[in-house]
Amino acid sequence: MDRFGTVVIGGGQAGLVMGYYLRRLGERFVILEADPRIGDSWRRRYDALRLFSRPRYASLPGLRIPVKDCPTRDEMADYLERYAAHFELPVHTGVQVTRVSRDAQGFVVDTGSGEYFADRVVVASGWHVVPHRPAFAAELDPAIRQLHSLEYRNPGQFADGEVLVVGAANSGTDIALEAVRTHPTRLAGRHPGQVPVDIDTRVGHLTTPLVMFAFKHVLTRRTPMGRKVMASMQGHGVNLVRNKIEQVEAAGVVRHGRIESVRDGYPVTADGEVLSDVRTVVWCTGSGPDHSWLDLPEGPHTRGISDQDPRLMYLGAEFQFAVASATIQGLDRDARYLIRHLRDRRNAAVPAGVTRP
Repeated sequence: MDRFGTVVIGGGQAGLVMGYYLRRLGERFVILEADPRIGDSWRRRYDALRLFSRPRYASLPGLRIPVKDCPTRDEMADYLERYAAHFELPVHTGVQVTRVSRDAQGFVVDTGSGEYFADRVVVASGWHVVPHRPAFAAELDPAIRQLHSLEYRNPGQFADGEVLVVGAANSGTDIALEAVRTHPTRLAGRHPGQVPVDIDTRVGHLTTPLVMFAFKHVLTRRTPMGRKVMASMQGHGVNLVRNKIEQVEAAGVVRHGRIESVRDGYPVTADGEVLSDVRTVVWCTGSGPDHSWLDLPEGPHTRGISDQDPRLMYLGAEFQFAVASATIQGLDRDARYLIRHLRDRRNAAVPAGVTRP
């Protein structure tokens, strides 16, 4: 019946940042990670993935990522593993959480490896875990190969013939630009808007601090502009950052509007065109968290603190406080907010005149 002050569920970047601050606070905690290795959630992404952020914005607090430019998928994964080792964070890998419930003192975290008992729980298990597909995807001809962007690795997964990428945001344009090199490719979806500069040029490097400042300090739940952006992001991808629609079209990708239905087993565009030559569909239609193991009423939260139970916290949620919240550069501030909350509650529980060891 060993008990921790805090159990953090998820050993990705959000869980590690929380662990960094819990270590500095002197908290007794553990981080539970389902994958065999720290960073495996990055290693499962598509081979050509490259972050938008240069080292200053791709680094977690206390340790700079050792790259000169925007890191690749594998560089990010290896950095997270190095980060946990550098700060000696107590990450238990290969531990799958199956249930979180309450007990008389706090929480019971059930896993395939036994039970963990905690006064508090921080959910940092990722917000892009469960793939979203439209309901009519099930009506496609079984001969058409279907992938979600979370399952896509490289063009070797495509069937011979035409590829349709559904969703024109960052992942969708990345995959379409890669697909068109070897397959006739179509891209369907609304234009999500795009950053007006090339982020990989000198001008892009100079404007990045301004964009990052806006994402972190201007576009927040506290500002009218931030709340408007938050509402507009519901169900839609964020603006294109590295890719531009002109580049996609120049590469030979055929553009369409939304895919709205299926006819005779084939996808149909909003203007009624039946795409009967498609042999592979890649759904870049979003994803969400998997909290099916959370045997608690989730309800709303305020900056990551559950409105129903302040001992239940979240980190890494979409728009937890700002546009930046679900990005690497936004985790630091959100984690520090949770730490202040934890410290204040912990200090309030100590009687006056008593020194906490």
